[in-house]
Amino acid sequence: MSKVQFVIGQRWISEAEVDLGLGIVLDVANRRLTLSFPAAGERRTYALDNAPVSRVKYEVGETVRHQDGTRIKITKIVEQAGCLMYVGLTKDQEEFAIPEFELDSFVQFSTPRERLFAGQIDKHEHFFLRYQTLHYQHQHRHSPYFGLAGPRVQLLPHQLYIAGEVAQRHAPRVLLADEVGLGKTIEAGLVLHQQLLSGRIKRALIVVPASLQHQWLVEMLRRFNLSFTLLDEARCNALVGLDSQEESVDYVDDFEDDTEHRANSENPFESAQLVLCSLDFLTDNPVRYQQAVAAGWDLLLVDEAHHLQWSPGHVSAAYACIEGLARVARGLLLLTATPEQLGLESHFARLRLLDPDRYYDLDAFKAEQQSYKPLNDLVQDLLQARDADAGTLSDSQVGALKGYLPVGTLVQLKQQIASDSFASAVDTAITCLLDRHGTGRVLFRNTRNSVSGFPGRQLHGYALDLGDDEQAFVDQPLVAQIRAETFWHSKTQADWWLQDGRVTWLADWLKQNKRKKVLVICASADTAQTLEEYLRLRKGILTSVFHEHMSLIERDRSAAYFADLEEGAQVLICSEIGSEGRNFQFAQDLVLFDLPINPDLLEQRIGRLDRIGQTGTVNIHVPFFRGTAQARLLDWYHQGLNAFEKTCAIGQAVYSRFADELLPALVGQEPQVFEALLSTTRAHAQALLEQLQQGRDRLLELNSCKPQQAQQLVDALADNDQHPALANYMESVFDCFGIDMDRHSEHSLVLHPSDHMRIEQFPGLPESGLTITYQRQQALSREDMQFLTWEHPLVRGAQDLIVLSEFGNTAFCTLKLPPLKPGNLLVEALFVLHCPAPAELQLSRFIPQSVIRVLLDDKGKDLSAVLNVAQLSRLVQKVPRNNAQELVRHARPQLTEIIHKAEQVTQANQAGLIENAKAAVATHLNTEIDRLKALAEVNPNVRQEEIQYLQERLAASQHFLGLAKVRLDSLRVVMTI
Repeated sequence: MSKVQFVIGQRWISEAEVDLGLGIVLDVANRRLTLSFPAAGERRTYALDNAPVSRVKYEVGETVRHQDGTRIKITKIVEQAGCLMYVGLTKDQEEFAIPEFELDSFVQFSTPRERLFAGQIDKHEHFFLRYQTLHYQHQHRHSPYFGLAGPRVQLLPHQLYIAGEVAQRHAPRVLLADEVGLGKTIEAGLVLHQQLLSGRIKRALIVVPASLQHQWLVEMLRRFNLSFTLLDEARCNALVGLDSQEESVDYVDDFEDDTEHRANSENPFESAQLVLCSLDFLTDNPVRYQQAVAAGWDLLLVDEAHHLQWSPGHVSAAYACIEGLARVARGLLLLTATPEQLGLESHFARLRLLDPDRYYDLDAFKAEQQSYKPLNDLVQDLLQARDADAGTLSDSQVGALKGYLPVGTLVQLKQQIASDSFASAVDTAITCLLDRHGTGRVLFRNTRNSVSGFPGRQLHGYALDLGDDEQAFVDQPLVAQIRAETFWHSKTQADWWLQDGRVTWLADWLKQNKRKKVLVICASADTAQTLEEYLRLRKGILTSVFHEHMSLIERDRSAAYFADLEEGAQVLICSEIGSEGRNFQFAQDLVLFDLPINPDLLEQRIGRLDRIGQTGTVNIHVPFFRGTAQARLLDWYHQGLNAFEKTCAIGQAVYSRFADELLPALVGQEPQVFEALLSTTRAHAQALLEQLQQGRDRLLELNSCKPQQAQQLVDALADNDQHPALANYMESVFDCFGIDMDRHSEHSLVLHPSDHMRIEQFPGLPESGLTITYQRQQALSREDMQFLTWEHPLVRGAQDLIVLSEFGNTAFCTLKLPPLKPGNLLVEALFVLHCPAPAELQLSRFIPQSVIRVLLDDKGKDLSAVLNVAQLSRLVQKVPRNNAQELVRHARPQLTEIIHKAEQVTQANQAGLIENAKAAVATHLNTEIDRLKALAEVNPNVRQEEIQYLQERLAASQHFLGLAKVRLDSLRVVMTI
């Protein structure tokens, strides 16, 4: 740079700070150069011999603007004492002259052509990285697992199938009802993540029980990289600038006068796109509820939906709250592990929230359920024929199918049997049956019968004897016998734990099993606290406690202390809230200090350990007093329902049938009465299980996970996980942006910002650094590591940083290749089909190419088929920036002509690219529209809103693609040597 002559008044730009606009030379003295940047109000001083600046010279034919706003098209350039005078014509064809020091400073050079001729030339490695970014972005958006690859989850077929099926819908409204332990939270998170990433939704609200708020908050962030805002009253007051003490009034008082004013104030639910709150917060506070409704949501997610009580004669406050939100939310996900066990009325109430127009009459719904058995019999018959490879459909099977499928479908099935295989034809028939009938489109329910990977369960009962002075215990009411601590407390008025034999047994058993992680669940918080204090203070056992009187942070700390496998607590003692939502599958031993009378609650308790991911047999330990209601309830669960060693889907139904007989029999003194009840219960439970196997549960199981489709998704994700492309790509990104990488351990790295970073803050990288892994299994076992995928915010942020800026969109290099004569110029131009459209249309998925590449020599010959971009990038050599700038300046006319030729070549292909994209969109959406229309004729669960949305989406897609233009994205000039 020392050979360059700087003259006061010349215009230069900073190569390191292009946002400063045009600079003007103020002073050249003492081997220093001083530039003023009027657009930014800044001044910079550089060493004269290595100033990172580029001279700005416009050419004849270009348009420039005077600082007063006058524009001219340059017709002549005059040099005066090292400075330039631009002479040209205004829009009124009047001649106007602009000295370069009077040029408008508010200019940016961002297009490849502008940057190249302004001397802003990037490294050729950056050019190649830009190309890779465009290529990988396009490739991932076209993948079948787009939106599902990023979350830190196991690749479980049933979860991925549901996510893939539901997430592709417009405004999905479904009930996720997998049995306890199968991962409904994961399924909901996958759907949410995919819908957000694809642009289908922008705003989501999660409503959960208060005890699960923090767990959901952490799960969404840790597993799905989704940052939710947790709203409670204090947070809402802080957002609207109110003092929480001033606002701590009873919102029910003066409701009519106060509600409208408060609801119209600043709405805290509009402060974030992703919001999480408790159901109690909304039901206890009508003002906040109104604000939540007014905020509007693309997707509403409700956990533990079985707590929403509804009947024709009574609607609970919780149900009414969710019903109001469901009316304004476009999409709705309800999560419950017990969709039918609470009875058809409760099941109908859930479906009514999803689609009140479809599920409007309880009696009609009950009648509809009776029709599923013949359909299930047909499906079972077809499955048996397939497994036996019968070779053809029997006359009875064809006759039965005629009652469900249109004639055209039957003809296609017969053709498939003749041309393909009998087994595939049967699978097609079953798919058609499931698609057209039942609640399969709105209800997904996987059972453990259909999902592998679960451990066994084993009951260990411990019979305890009552003392001679404790026989009065057997005469106590049922609650006092089930929760024996209430009896001892009333008897002694203090220190019940010193009298209750279960406490002694628990302390001794824990001492004998010191190496085991043990979860203890009891009914009340007081009991949990007392047990924990006794075991910790009097027996020296490492304990932790978890109950509803603790804050969310305290509960999380207790759970984390228990989860610490090296220095954590041996035992976690929970009140009943520990039986819902929390997962402790790293432990194999569960102590039920008392037994709940509700069978579903018992299953919820066991489900804290019996989950996917559990590696050993779940041991269920139950201490009980002989000859009491405790012993009889244990026998009723174990011998009547087999509820301990198998999941019990019919428990609530059986309990409802026998409750009037069971409760007296538990405290009765007539053994023969209880034995008879036990026998009757066992027979009824067996009959119900057989009925479920023969009825619609099997249909739902088949519809909730289609193995072939699910396995294809799992295999695609597994292959993607093993591919090294992401790790190699990110290594280049980190190197280009100056991020330090250190080895942490096998398959993991530590990233740190360095002192020579290109930008002040790299997206997703904190100042303290980040530990990353590309291995899914490593990420699942190490929560302290970030799981880097193509969908991780850090990766997506890096890609946006590259493609949404001018990074790497120019380069200059040399190439020595014998077939090419020295001294020739090649221009490599990358074009993209730019189509500004709403994200939810996902038009990039239908554009056939990521980039359109042209490699022209100075005679206009296209060499792109001879040298691809990767090959060329390996062969080229870098050129010092000063030399590159000088060569570009001298070759500008020739380069302009080649670039113009490249644009002409690409423009000729534009119409074809757009038509191909339009055709791909039309084929994809018309196929889905036709399918849904056909389904709507036989299945009322297909909403007309879905069909109308697809039709509108097709029209919008065609419109926006019609506006698409091929845009020059980047240029690389290659000189042969």
